[in-house]
Amino acid sequence: MNLKIAAFVFGAALSWGVYVPIVHEATSRLGSNLRAFILVGVAYFLVAVLVPTLLLLLLKSDPTAKVPEKLNWNSASVIWGLLAGTSGALGALCVIFATRDAVAAMGPIVGPLLVAPLVFAGAPIINTIASFTIFAHGKKFELPGPLFFLGLVMAAGGMVLVMVFKPKPVGGPPAVAPPAAKAPLEAGIAVDPKNPYKGGV
Repeated sequence: MNLKIAAFVFGAALSWGVYVPIVHEATSRLGSNLRAFILVGVAYFLVAVLVPTLLLLLLKSDPTAKVPEKLNWNSASVIWGLLAGTSGALGALCVIFATRDAVAAMGPIVGPLLVAPLVFAGAPIINTIASFTIFAHGKKFELPGPLFFLGLVMAAGGMVLVMVFKPKPVGGPPAVAPPAAKAPLEAGIAVDPKNPYKGGV
């Protein structure tokens, strides 16, 4: 693997690696999972729409074109592109709600720690199965060796280990403050209007 490929792989790993804790921080500050998801969508638009458009306008060509003669915007290609974007957006939405429920069940520290390993251990397994079946496009592959399947089993085993041996917060759950005492009227106690400091009448 050359340095250019390694740099982009590292960039993807870094970006996706910090995605869950950043989303959790955003939802905590905004007070809403859906508000955080809206801003994730805005960021998608800025990075995935404006940046490529500017590159195409500035460079006057597509630097990622595989075969320039085959560049097109036909309906089938557009649908597959939209499906790819929808898949990514649904994944982001699922991560947001999974983090919300994990935080509610296991606290703000353990919850986000649990979601990311499960997602990114399960994704390569699904990716491998889909690439060899649905998206093989009729291509023939040699049957992978046993170490390949061992890797998939180890990835699944990693998900189980993360669930079983998840970290626990130090000191137990935070203490819940007792409810504040209600005012006499809120408590349903009649008060003498002439002397409100006197007991109920």
